[in-house]
Amino acid sequence: MTYGYGAIRLSLKHHPLELLRDRLASEGVMPTAQLGKTKNGTQVTVAGLVITRQRPGTASGVIFATLEDETGIANVIVWPKLFERYRKETLASRLLCVTGELQREGLVIHLVARRLTDMTDRLMALMETPQRFKTERTASTRHSEGSGSGQVMYPSRDFH
Repeated sequence: MTYGYGAIRLSLKHHPLELLRDRLASEGVMPTAQLGKTKNGTQVTVAGLVITRQRPGTASGVIFATLEDETGIANVIVWPKLFERYRKETLASRLLCVTGELQREGLVIHLVARRLTDMTDRLMALMETPQRFKTERTASTRHSEGSGSGQVMYPSRDFH
């Protein structure tokens, strides 16, 4: 089953990971944009929506996944032995957290997975909880809290 923005009733104004970033950062999960600034061989943790999974017949059982957060994408390599251990997380996660070793060859950056954590429950929780954002007030803002608060609420059902 695929969970698009419409299916999980999120606003298209914010990426779901943006809504979770503070908590993820407190847990040591870095935005994917920082991977390009991170030293080769460093152990890092990233999380993102799983946008692709590939297991090419010529790759000897290696799985390649692409994760997307609010800052960019991360290319993940899952070796066959790790896949055996994290089969469910690899195949079923919509929001996946990966800890592994950053490998850089020229401009190409991969994260060789060491540990996988399914965080789909956090994504699904966004359906149930309206999120608050600091934004500029505009005349077209329909859902504002208190005059002058500078916060706008985008209830999940205000998808359209």
